[in-house]
Amino acid sequence: MSKHRDDDLTELASNIKIWARELGFQQVGICDTDLSREKPRLAEWLRRGYHGTMEWLENRADMRTDPGRLHPGTLRVISARMDYLPGDTRQIEILKSPAKAYLSRYALGRDYHKLIRKRLRLLAVRIEQAAGRTLHQRPFVDSAPVLERPLAAKAGLGWVGKHTLVINRQAGSWFFLGEILTDLPLPVDDDPQENLCGDCNACLKVCPTDAFPEPYVLDARRCISYLTIENQGAIPEAFREPMGNRVFGCDDCQAICPWNKFARPTAEPDFQPRHQLDNRDLLELFNWSEATFLQRTAGSAIRRTGYAGWLRNLAVGLGNAPSDSAIIAALERRRDEVSPMVREHIDWALAQQRNPGRRRRRKVKNNDKTASRP
Repeated sequence: MSKHRDDDLTELASNIKIWARELGFQQVGICDTDLSREKPRLAEWLRRGYHGTMEWLENRADMRTDPGRLHPGTLRVISARMDYLPGDTRQIEILKSPAKAYLSRYALGRDYHKLIRKRLRLLAVRIEQAAGRTLHQRPFVDSAPVLERPLAAKAGLGWVGKHTLVINRQAGSWFFLGEILTDLPLPVDDDPQENLCGDCNACLKVCPTDAFPEPYVLDARRCISYLTIENQGAIPEAFREPMGNRVFGCDDCQAICPWNKFARPTAEPDFQPRHQLDNRDLLELFNWSEATFLQRTAGSAIRRTGYAGWLRNLAVGLGNAPSDSAIIAALERRRDEVSPMVREHIDWALAQQRNPGRRRRRKVKNNDKTASRP
């Protein structure tokens, strides 16, 4: 390749980062496609069954560690991050208010998949226009077999922390990731961020369900995010009290991370809370009809759990709430109109409400094998 060609690609790489910021991304990095060091890690994680019922993680594992198999011709990955944390949503206050519903902060606004994918497509179009030829490119946002976190770390966006999320030393971890796979041989960013977790284990210790069997390894079967979103069946009873009022996802490992003191609130309007979901009572949400649920979660990531999963999660939250005759009445009223799976959780919640003295609110230890069933 000629020096002129190299200079053109270097300039294009610099422009890509400028255009990305104009589209609302806080940072972009470029890396090659070599993920060979991730193959044994992924294989061992799957062997241990830590993916639970998420069979798709196993079905296309070969593509996850080889972007070229997912999108033939790929030479580079353009990795981008976008902040999503809204302004002050009184996160800790809500978690400490057992009658309130806590939803993971990424899910309070519109679903990020469509927004980020659209922005990445716009960026890809601009790249192709600047290249002056048809490129073989494709954007991805957490919806295909892409190991986005190792790629983001490789591209210099941060390091993978002990809680398995990407941490950036200037921005913490409250951000979404997205990628463009391209056949354009752009110069790569060869200055990855140093892992600065050090001796800190705060994220591992704070996890309510002890979902980290070791640093940098997550057992999804024990993770509240998995249990309340991906899991379509019953939540193992051992995890119900530790869930507290977390009804869609969990942010504890991020909230306690000292690097998140550098996180900045998002300026993206679509990521701001909708329908006051940052400050709703559990009972109020439990009383939503299915039509109300569908109307108020349109365009939201919350749709992923489905209405049955929504009621299941809220029933657990109500079981952990202070004993209240109104809660008992609502649970009894719903009991005969729901599926057997949801009814099981309502019955558990009723028992908790009627016998508050039986609550232990203990943290489930990782050696509790019955709790780790898929």
